[in-house]
Amino acid sequence: MSVSCGPLGTSLTQEILRSLGLADKTAAWGTLGTLRTFLSFSVDKDVQRLLKAIAGQGVDCSTIVDVLTNRSREQRQLISRAFQERTKQDLLKSLQAALSGNLEKIVVALLQPAAQFDAQELRTALKTSGSAEDVALEILATRAAPRLQECLAVYKHDFQVEAEEDLRTETNGILQDLLLALSKGARESYSGVIDYNLEEQDVQALQQTGEPSAGQWVLLFTQRSPEHLIRVFDLYRRCTGQELEDAIRNCFHGDAQRALISLASMMRNTALYFANKLHQALQETEPNFRVLMRVLISRSESDLLSIRAEFKKKFGKSLYSSLQDAVGGDCRSALLALCRAEDI
Repeated sequence: MSVSCGPLGTSLTQEILRSLGLADKTAAWGTLGTLRTFLSFSVDKDVQRLLKAIAGQGVDCSTIVDVLTNRSREQRQLISRAFQERTKQDLLKSLQAALSGNLEKIVVALLQPAAQFDAQELRTALKTSGSAEDVALEILATRAAPRLQECLAVYKHDFQVEAEEDLRTETNGILQDLLLALSKGARESYSGVIDYNLEEQDVQALQQTGEPSAGQWVLLFTQRSPEHLIRVFDLYRRCTGQELEDAIRNCFHGDAQRALISLASMMRNTALYFANKLHQALQETEPNFRVLMRVLISRSESDLLSIRAEFKKKFGKSLYSSLQDAVGGDCRSALLALCRAEDI
């Protein structure tokens, strides 16, 4: 089989960067996150501001939010250590004592190292019925290999059990196979060289049906690079006349179907995947705070600008306005600060 593959569509992110003259200047742009290193950072000033915010009459929540949502995670860790050295108090415990509700949860998440935050979210997902498929897939499939391995090491340290053991205990079938394979962090890096022969082999493998083919689906979805998979998905559509997601719906059911469709979505467009997840969380009767918090915090230093752009493009309303309209309470200002700004 030999099929000529046309050029893939330009991503929305690339369109934005090109309009800014930065499409090929990652170093100049630096990050597509909304939260960046604070250039006028003074650890001493921040310690004093936080100490004053929790030591005076009444807790100054706006100051706490302002400091923690305008510093990178690395800078927040420096603040935490300096607070301990200067006051002999633990900043996290001090803030937990001063705050409550969802704002407390956000502050705790902001002060944790990224790997610890991911490990706790993964543990909660695996031990909470119905959420393992969604949250575990999100964490295991979208974190870079070094961060994933650090997360799994923290998981073992904090919970005295290997994440792999919990994955085996709490999941089964193809979903379990997918999660275990993803936990190895063995996804290939894109070399920049297009392997047309491998694309054709992979499409042929995906056209196989029945239980024996499931292992091949797991291998492709957990080991091939996103760039390669996008080309495979495109070639599959041209060869079969249907999108791969339609084939998944025909061949798989239940957890396996949902997991494979989610992975296909992540590989096609990670920012759009998270935009859809945020929109769904905002559409619930009560906004799903845990999803909003996890996505906004975990993506704030990497690609939240891209997620915002995809959200506005698909739903016709900005993420910032959607949060303003749907979220109330003391955590609203923190979530809006992480989102950062309106998209006109």
